[in-house]
Amino acid sequence: MNKKAREPLFHITKRAALPWWAVWAIRGGALLAALIVCGVITSLVTGENPFLVYAAIYKGSFGTARKLWVLLQNIAMLLCVSLAVTPAFRMRCWNLGGEGQALAGALAAAACMICLRDKLPNGAVILLMIVTSILAGAIWAGIPAFFKARFNTNETLFTLMMNYVATQLVAYYCVVWESPKGSGNIGIINPNTQIGWFPQIGSYKYLLNIIVVAVVCLGMYVYLNYSKHGYELAVVGESERTARYVGIKVDRVIIRTMLLSGAICGLAGLLLVGSTHHTLTPTIVEGRGFTAVMVSWLAKFNPIWMILTSFLLVFLGRGASEIATKFSLNSSFGDILTGIILFFIIGSEFFINYQLKFRRSAGKEGK
Repeated sequence: MNKKAREPLFHITKRAALPWWAVWAIRGGALLAALIVCGVITSLVTGENPFLVYAAIYKGSFGTARKLWVLLQNIAMLLCVSLAVTPAFRMRCWNLGGEGQALAGALAAAACMICLRDKLPNGAVILLMIVTSILAGAIWAGIPAFFKARFNTNETLFTLMMNYVATQLVAYYCVVWESPKGSGNIGIINPNTQIGWFPQIGSYKYLLNIIVVAVVCLGMYVYLNYSKHGYELAVVGESERTARYVGIKVDRVIIRTMLLSGAICGLAGLLLVGSTHHTLTPTIVEGRGFTAVMVSWLAKFNPIWMILTSFLLVFLGRGASEIATKFSLNSSFGDILTGIILFFIIGSEFFINYQLKFRRSAGKEGK
């Protein structure tokens, strides 16, 4: 006797494009669900009032004017690296070397500040810092780009390994230039003469960085959506065969796009050394090269939406630090809450792109 095949409980099908309000409604619902789950976990594990915890997250970014400016500075730096890797991602070339490319730019900037401080005036040093940092970042990205275009190597592994080379290179020069001797770190570079320090706009320490990144963001949006180069890298990302068929030189597009990504990462390293910290350490980029991958992906490679995703990640990170300080909790607890919120937000992308169709009952099928 043949038994009728049992239909699965549900099917996953590709969803048609949703209107923008529906997309953001799903994301908003995911965020609300995440906050509810975080509140329950907070009450069960710590016994703290979850509303006080949420208030602490808010105050971690907006509690004082200084915290607000630090928030904006961190958003700008994360956004800068995210914008840098986006052209390569649009081309389906997975550049995971943003960390190393930014470190290369930071190293070039610090080298100019240390080696040229007694030889050139401040304006000339700053000009050379700009040129060498952008060039260093471009070269660091250009090396894996050349091998990708020439020998079709795996750019994901290549750029990832270049991060570790850059980190050790910076660590080496931190010992070479250490001050005082034996400390293993450089300290503040040129604190008295301020050679190589970028000018401050009014009383706002980080305003210059924010303006520069805003210009880069607008320029990247125009480049990706309204330029010939942006069209070419989009075609290459869809199909290299199609791109070659219509006459696009794929190898040239790969190298050109990776050079652009590296140059903007180098600019991020320049701003960190010349405008924000005025020093150099192997951890100066603070993992932004890896976080930028999530920022770019969540924003669907759209530079404007990256502003929001950068804000979300920085806001949650600073909130986690505030929770650990105010409630004397392990710093990992704040990271747990951040992870839960990100899990729900990333999971919401599934429901934006797919839908679940449940099995109909036998009675409904008969009708």
